[in-house]
Amino acid sequence: QVQLVESGGGLVQVGGSLRLSCVASGDTISRYCMGWFRQIPDKEREGVAGISPGSITIYASSLRGRFTISRDNAKNTVYLEFNSVKHDDSGMYYCAAKYGGNCGDWAQYHNWGQGTQVTVS
Repeated sequence: QVQLVESGGGLVQVGGSLRLSCVASGDTISRYCMGWFRQIPDKEREGVAGISPGSITIYASSLRGRFTISRDNAKNTVYLEFNSVKHDDSGMYYCAAKYGGNCGDWAQYHNWGQGTQVTVS
């Protein structure tokens, strides 16, 4: 089982940029779909972006354009960069893994990190 640890959250100003990292252990991520999710206060957790083992990316349609997911299999790490941050981007951001299937099938991710908090001021 792959274990995931997110980092990179914190306080960011409106209009700024941020890069989140997710480091995996226990298995190589090269075989997994990797995804980023977020939970905004008073809303359900939503998928933000996914990336396949072959680095094909998929984004939530409502969030397309400001987020970029990438992976470095040699470092067993996945990244989420986002720019032009808004107050509505404040929340907890989670990394997750899924073995096989459609990497945009958000409901099927089955390994989760503890999350990293992003606060936009």
